[in-house]
Amino acid sequence: MSSHSSLTSSYRARAALPTTGPLASYLLRLVSIKQTNLCLSADVETSAELIQLAEDVGDSICLLKTHCDIVTDWSDRTAQALREVAKRKCFLIFEDRKFADIGETVQKQYTSGHHRIALWAEITNAHVLPGPAIVTALEKAAETTITRHNTSVNTEIFATRQTNGADDDDDDDFTYNDSAIESPIEMEGEERRLSIKAQDRKHSVVSVTTSISMRTESISPRPEPNGGTEEVFSLDSATELVHLGPPPFLRSLLLLAEMSSAGHLMTPEYQKETVKIARDHRDFVMGFIAQRSLNTEPEDNFITMTPGCQLPPPGQEGKKLGDALGQQYNTPHKLIFEQGCDIIIVGRGIVRAEDRVAEAERYRKAAWSAYEERIKKA
Repeated sequence: MSSHSSLTSSYRARAALPTTGPLASYLLRLVSIKQTNLCLSADVETSAELIQLAEDVGDSICLLKTHCDIVTDWSDRTAQALREVAKRKCFLIFEDRKFADIGETVQKQYTSGHHRIALWAEITNAHVLPGPAIVTALEKAAETTITRHNTSVNTEIFATRQTNGADDDDDDDFTYNDSAIESPIEMEGEERRLSIKAQDRKHSVVSVTTSISMRTESISPRPEPNGGTEEVFSLDSATELVHLGPPPFLRSLLLLAEMSSAGHLMTPEYQKETVKIARDHRDFVMGFIAQRSLNTEPEDNFITMTPGCQLPPPGQEGKKLGDALGQQYNTPHKLIFEQGCDIIIVGRGIVRAEDRVAEAERYRKAAWSAYEERIKKA
């Protein structure tokens, strides 16, 4: 493992660095406050299972990774319910979509269709096989989604009744005022319409005024570095989470640089090009899916998230773990302490456990202990 500064700096200190994007900074602060660098891979097939799993282990995780296309009854209600749990339990959502197509296609896959990922997942990921244009395309799609979320259109319609002849002499003069608001996209997916009441047939002078208002997301300020490697808390975790607030409506991307399956074709040259593309898009790319930290240049502060993590059953430490489909597993200590990864991704080890809550805590404690051991080496 290299001696890059990101390996011996605390999550809290890294959140404050000027090269850290707002959403990455929020995630690092969330990890620090909850003391969890665990991401749950929620590979279940129904909405009910997904929401229940999030409820069960939400307190132990910083991220929930979804595969929305394997949830057979996925709907906007699923996304809305998941976001409600994420808000209460304080974790972010990562849709493991692995985009790998041309620009226009991935933009539609990201923002449209049945899943509309950009509306509910703070983080997604992509292969760079199509070249750097895939990152540019997804970034533009994310910007469009954010702009729509922060934009409201208000249309006011004024109609003045025309007075014409004796029949109208007794009518009081008045001005008819109706307004309609076109709101940002809602999770239920109803088509947005302007609701305009039918006008009185005597109205003859009509004026329409449309105003567009923009809001800026409230982004939690980056904390000042504490100058050391220890996690420093002036408040209890619950109070700090309140102070942190909800995540800003921003979107970020992870690039796949290495996979945990045996025989994958992501060569060192491919990884090198992936890192170069990430450096060219630091504002949007927060990090990598990889088996080791890829931070090498002084200004690098990418977050490495790592699948293929599993703890052996109690009493069977040292046992080599894997499955019949080429998946290879490493322990939290190896990935966090030895390889310099930041967040472990665990699926079946928790999802299939008899006691999911207890098993999630076992993984959380193991990964956090490995992180504390790593930064103490500084």
